Amino acid sequence: MEYTALQIAGFINGSVEGDEQAKVNAICRIEEGRQGALSFLGNLKYEEFIYNTEASIVLVNQDFKPAAPIKSTLIRVPNAYEAFTALLKAIDNRPKRSGVEASSFVHPSVQIPENVYIGAFAYISEGVVLGKGTQIYPHCYIGDGTQIGENCTLFSGVKVYHNCQIGNSVTLHSGVVIGADGFGFSNQESGFDKVPQIGNVILEDNVEIGANTTVDRATIGSTIIRKGVKLDNLIMIGHNVEVGEHTVMAAQVGIAGSTKIGKKCMFGGQVGVAGHITVAENSIIGAQAGVNSSIRKPDGIWLGGPAMEIGGFRKSAILFKNLPQMEQRLRDLERKAKGE
Repeated sequence: MEYTALQIAGFINGSVEGDEQAKVNAICRIEEGRQGALSFLGNLKYEEFIYNTEASIVLVNQDFKPAAPIKSTLIRVPNAYEAFTALLKAIDNRPKRSGVEASSFVHPSVQIPENVYIGAFAYISEGVVLGKGTQIYPHCYIGDGTQIGENCTLFSGVKVYHNCQIGNSVTLHSGVVIGADGFGFSNQESGFDKVPQIGNVILEDNVEIGANTTVDRATIGSTIIRKGVKLDNLIMIGHNVEVGEHTVMAAQVGIAGSTKIGKKCMFGGQVGVAGHITVAENSIIGAQAGVNSSIRKPDGIWLGGPAMEIGGFRKSAILFKNLPQMEQRLRDLERKAKGE
C-alpha cells in the first residue's frame, strides 16, 4: 500500500516539513534510502546520511536542526525511534492461525480454546492449559501440567518442560528451552551426584525470549522471569535466578544460579554473572563484563572483569594502556640509578 506524508503524520501525531503529498510504499535504513521509501533518524551518529539519502520521507526528532539542506520530506515527532517502531507494528499484520494440524499430538485432557493454533508434529502433554489466541508452531513440545496464557507465540522447535507457567503475550523464538534441569550436583567421593531439580520456571506477561536461549528450572521453588523482560538469543539463565521486570539482556549473557537481578537493568553481550549474588535495579552492565560480587547501589554503570563502576574502570583502562611506556620509564630510571 502507498501512504502520503500527511497520512503518516496523522497516524503518529507528527508535523510535516516539506511535501505533504510525498508518497512511500516501503521502509528502509537511512543509509540505503531510495525514492518511494520511508526512513528515520533516531541517532545522530547517522546524521551524515540524511543530507544525501534518497528516501522520500524521513522521521526526525522534533528538536533536530539540520546543518545542511535536506531533499527528503521530514516528519517531526517527539521521538523518531518510537514513532518508527509504532509504524512497524502497524504494518506487521501477519495473520494469526487457528486449529490443530492433523499430525500433531494433543492429549485428550487438554482443552483447545478459541483461536488457538497447534502446528504439525507439536506435542501437547497431559494436563496442559492453553489460553485463547496462543500460537504453537510445528515441532514444539509442551510438558505435563504446563500452563500457557493468552496470545502467546511459541515458534518452531520450542521446548517447555513440565509444570512451568507462562503468562500472557509471551513470545518464545525457535530453539528456546524452558525448564530443563538446573546445574545441580553434589560432590561425593564417588563423583558428582545429581541433585533432583523439582522446581519450575515462571515467565510473567509480555516476556520475549530469543532463539536458542535456555532458562533452567529451580532446584526447589521457581526460576522467575518477571513481566516485560526481553532476552536476546543464546542466553543462559541458571536455576533459581530471578530477573526483575523490564530488564533487557543482549546475546550470550550467562547468569549463574540463585542470582537476583533488579528491575530495568541492561546487560550488554557476553556479560557473565556469578551465582548467589544480587544486582541492583537500573544497573547497566557493559559488554563482556564479569560480575562476581553483589551490586547493591542502583543506577550505576559497570564495566570490565571483575566489573567496576565506570569511573574506576576508565582510570584503570588509561593506566593499562600506558603500562608499556611506564615500564620503559621505570627501566630508564633503574639504569640511571645504577649509573649505567
